[in-house]
Amino acid sequence: MYPTAATSGAHQHNIYGTSANFSIFNVLDFGAVGDGKTDDFKAFQNALNAAATGGIVFVPPGQFAFLQNSTLTVPRGATLQGTYSTVPSHGVHDGSKPDVGSVLLPSGGRGSEDGCFIELSEDTTVAGLTIFYPDQLPQQVPQPYPWSLCLHGNNAAVTDIECLNCWNAVRAVAAARHYIARIQGQPINTGIYVDETYDIGRVEDVHWNPWYASDVTFMSWQLLHGRAFVFARTDWEYVLNTFAFGYAIGYHFIASKEGSCNGNFLGIGADMAANASVQVDASDPMGILITNGEFTAFVDPQFGTQYADSTQVVITAANKGAVSFSNSAFWGPANQIAKISGSGTTSFADCIFNKWDHDKKGNSAIEVENATGSLLVRGCDFQYPASQVDLGSTLKKAVITGNIISGSTNITGKALNTQIGMNADDNPS
Repeated sequence: MYPTAATSGAHQHNIYGTSANFSIFNVLDFGAVGDGKTDDFKAFQNALNAAATGGIVFVPPGQFAFLQNSTLTVPRGATLQGTYSTVPSHGVHDGSKPDVGSVLLPSGGRGSEDGCFIELSEDTTVAGLTIFYPDQLPQQVPQPYPWSLCLHGNNAAVTDIECLNCWNAVRAVAAARHYIARIQGQPINTGIYVDETYDIGRVEDVHWNPWYASDVTFMSWQLLHGRAFVFARTDWEYVLNTFAFGYAIGYHFIASKEGSCNGNFLGIGADMAANASVQVDASDPMGILITNGEFTAFVDPQFGTQYADSTQVVITAANKGAVSFSNSAFWGPANQIAKISGSGTTSFADCIFNKWDHDKKGNSAIEVENATGSLLVRGCDFQYPASQVDLGSTLKKAVITGNIISGSTNITGKALNTQIGMNADDNPS
């Protein structure tokens, strides 16, 4: 896959490991050492510069250290390629470190999240690597570092990357048609951040899980502050088969100065989200469309009680757009399925609500808090025998129809226009 050219008679043969054909460059040929101690930044950047016309820079197996707070820039058309053709996995709960394949070890910039370790411009790719921060210790409060991967420019891509213990993993800003696929690891503060995307970006097969650190000190910080996926202004974002375990917020939709998000979110999941599986501060009128989602919101008691009220879906007062959940499941010891504010429309269709009111305060599964928009709940399965919906008194329109209810129907409050009917509970009349 990464050959150089040599000749034998009239025929060309492929020889692996050097860069004589001038289109595939090995970082070792530019002075990289890969011993985990020597600063390999200059060698990597020189190799990338040599590939500026569209070559591939190959990173062989090794531990490549980056000691300064410097940014590796991938020039247009170039690819930084490691040894992995699928995303690697390193379980380091036992204290071991990733020691196989292409491993990048950045240590510069500790204490600040400003800047970026690897910056991708237009038509560039980074693939097949592990990024590991050797000074980010798993038994201590985690420390900030610059972003690991920053996409700026059309059609930039990162694939098959393990972000083992990155502070902030992947940032795609002004990166139309970005492609972020098959990324795994345990980013601590932010997993993926998207903004200023005006042509469809894609995020696929991303899996965040605490393989690096589950120590109480470390995880308590992550559960209080960490966000797995953050979406600001992005038009028609396509997100497929993503998962996150152990964050304050699983999926956070916000407004930047450029605007907010609309998009298609299929097969997404969040487990042990301390504050919210999904929090929407802003959505476009055409909506955030979530289908086949799987969500739990709670905190394991070993990590403390200093968290917000664990709720599956939080729609805040600033939201004006539409949010739609279809064929999704919500379970685990959450206090509520949804808290809804704002002036937008929120809908649940063909969803499963397995359990709520974990704190035994009489919480409804879905509670409207001074919202002035609309609510639709249709064809859902309320499996827990507790209050289903509190409509409050400020909602404009509510439709609650065709639901299956365990126990007795308990729908309180009233919208200005309320339509309730054809709900089946355990007390037929």
